[in-house]
Amino acid sequence: MSLSRRKFTKEFKMAAVRRLETGASIAEVSRACEVDPNVLHRWRREFRDGVDRAFPGLGRRKAEESRAAELERKIGQQTLEIDFLKRALQRVEEARMLQALNRTTPSISKSIKKSNGRKQ
Repeated sequence: MSLSRRKFTKEFKMAAVRRLETGASIAEVSRACEVDPNVLHRWRREFRDGVDRAFPGLGRRKAEESRAAELERKIGQQTLEIDFLKRALQRVEEARMLQALNRTTPSISKSIKKSNGRKQ
């Protein structure tokens, strides 16, 4: 079983570093944020190297972005399902039309033969 790597937002990292800067211990912040102490040391080093350049990645998506992505995937899936069902319905309708034509053709030809037989 593979473990996925956790990603944190820039705001989360900044908040953790600020707690460290205000005097909280690494162990305390590590437990509160459920992050390894080595990660906190790295975040603090990145923050001190340059606040504007610290934590450049996207990190974890916000809940709204995750929800939007989930809904877009769902819409895509439903679009595929609708297209499939439309094609299936079209095939069923074509089969019914062919069946209806095959049923009416013999009865029409029989009625034509009967009417032709009466006229003669």
